[in-house]
Amino acid sequence: MAQLGGGGEPTDVDRAVANLVVPEIPNGACLQLGIGGMPNTIGAMIAQSDLKDLSVHTEMYVDGFVDMAAAGKITGRHKALDRGRQVFAFAAGTQKLYDYVNRNPDVMAAPVDYTNDVRVIGQIDNFISINNAIDMDLFGQVNAESAGIKHISGTGGQLDFAMGAYLSNGGKSFICMSSTVTGKDGSVKSRIVPTLTPGSICTDPRSCVHYIVTEYGMINLKGLSTWERAEAIISIAHPDFREQLIQDAEKMHIWRRTNK
Repeated sequence: MAQLGGGGEPTDVDRAVANLVVPEIPNGACLQLGIGGMPNTIGAMIAQSDLKDLSVHTEMYVDGFVDMAAAGKITGRHKALDRGRQVFAFAAGTQKLYDYVNRNPDVMAAPVDYTNDVRVIGQIDNFISINNAIDMDLFGQVNAESAGIKHISGTGGQLDFAMGAYLSNGGKSFICMSSTVTGKDGSVKSRIVPTLTPGSICTDPRSCVHYIVTEYGMINLKGLSTWERAEAIISIAHPDFREQLIQDAEKMHIWRRTNK
């Protein structure tokens, strides 16, 4: 059985993002976590929180869920579908995860066309979807798959869960990312860009994006106009890049200095 690394210690950025997301999760919520250090950090923080009666409906079952279950956070008692069962399409993590799911009646593996069906997800109240991204643009389009034409990841279920959470009564979808990325040459680049790099894949169209979170803040894009979106998105970019992003937004005619 292939093991994924435990992901190491969370970074300060991971913790800052988790500190913004966890207070938005209500008791009795149903959780989906994506792959990566940031969703796992949020899972570990949920395990240490006062949240209770959580449930799970996810594509990927990760170590963070095991931490939550061990802390008594997961009961599944408020879930409209598969009550009391943690539902997933596949599980990947460290040995503790495989030991936990082995012959465990609390977990249920299901076909991906069930776990990722937007119509199924939307029936579960207070659905909380937590995923990460590579970059996003000032219109609110999210790329979680490529660096330009360089392929990094598949489409996966991110859009399915973002849309499902959008349709869920009380649901929230969070796209989490660090505000910058450091290249191999040491150069620091903003993950928030004016327009997606040519060739980049738009994983989540702007019409489906709900909450975006970086270490500098959390924004809710639901219902915002184009210029309101640009302003909100720039507000959570790294401070070193905000002035340039404002200039870019002005050239694109999507900036109004409402709070200057």
